[in-house]
Amino acid sequence: MSQSTIAVPYKAPRTAFPILGAISFCHLLNDMMQALLLAIYPLLKSGFHLSFGQIGLLTLVFQVTASLLQPLIGQYTDRKPQPYSLPVGMAFSLSGLVILARAPDYAFLLLGAALLGIGSSIFHPESSRIARLASGGRPGLAQSVFQVGGNFGQALGPLMAAFLVLPYGRGSLAWFGFVALLGAVILGVLGPWYKSAMGTKVAAKQRSASAPLSSGQVRRAIAVLMALMFSKFFYLASFTSYYIFYLMQRFDLRAAVAQVDLFVFLAAAAVGTVVGGPIGDRIGRKHVIWCSILGVLPFTLILPHVGLAATIVLSIVIGLILSSAFSAIVVYAQEVLPGRVGMVSGLFFGLAFGLGGIGAAVLGELADWTSVGFVYQLCAFLPAIGLLTVFLPNLRSVEAH
Repeated sequence: MSQSTIAVPYKAPRTAFPILGAISFCHLLNDMMQALLLAIYPLLKSGFHLSFGQIGLLTLVFQVTASLLQPLIGQYTDRKPQPYSLPVGMAFSLSGLVILARAPDYAFLLLGAALLGIGSSIFHPESSRIARLASGGRPGLAQSVFQVGGNFGQALGPLMAAFLVLPYGRGSLAWFGFVALLGAVILGVLGPWYKSAMGTKVAAKQRSASAPLSSGQVRRAIAVLMALMFSKFFYLASFTSYYIFYLMQRFDLRAAVAQVDLFVFLAAAAVGTVVGGPIGDRIGRKHVIWCSILGVLPFTLILPHVGLAATIVLSIVIGLILSSAFSAIVVYAQEVLPGRVGMVSGLFFGLAFGLGGIGAAVLGELADWTSVGFVYQLCAFLPAIGLLTVFLPNLRSVEAH
């Protein structure tokens, strides 16, 4: 394909909103397909007679596969960007969905989950780099636009499960392979733009930038960010994997109604994601991290002790506040380690998947031993880890440049 045939040629330093919109839409498609796995847990639990521990292991295989591979792929593509690798990731996700649709036993379910994880590990580092290149000097905004696509995709997963997969059976998952094909086509079209963008002075400056902090400060900042990620994604695991069961057991809701309530939470999280990045561009990312992680604590403490209506309202508030942190954390880490966008993106998206998977497995075993309600009472204290934000260096002066 020649340069003249590219629909949206690369221009810098303006924010390339068509590119951001396209990569965000592909993020929506990618994460919607992956969210289907979590959303059909009630179907898998009854159809294969799974325990909560087995459900947790299924999530662990999916998310740890992505977690282990993402930073490695990101580190490799920092040195050798792969403009046309993104459609390959969609092909892995397609294969995972087909296997999940036709799996005869639990072992094949684990294989399908692993292939979905591999697809995610290829998609996130490179697509996050595209978002950074298209940011036009507004990385927080670009990361939020990119991430909100993924959040809406995660929110659509339960709806697709409630209105398509649950009524028509597990085999209907295979039809979502057409979603993967659509994503592969769009990502293939973005390949020439990405290749062109990587040859510009803006991209060269991003790759050669030097760290504004000492090595000790960098290590401390990354360690604190990892602790905050643990707090955020262990708590989110209680929602993504067990909120449906919590609502069904505590309030005697039907599975389809609980799926809709999960969508409400995930949609609120998607909206919160949009807010965090642009605010971080304006007031500094550390302030956003403070408000997002620690600020949600009062609401998580109240949630396990209220009725159904208040639970739904609190889930919306929690989703809005807690989700604003991720874009700020990723961009903050990219500024702590400049020139390593792929590795940082892979590391933190991988942490998101890995911690979510470990959290799902641990909380699943805990739910088997105690109850889902006890899981929510215990997880309510996790946002207190946000106090560690005090140890993050203040990068406001750095962000201004």
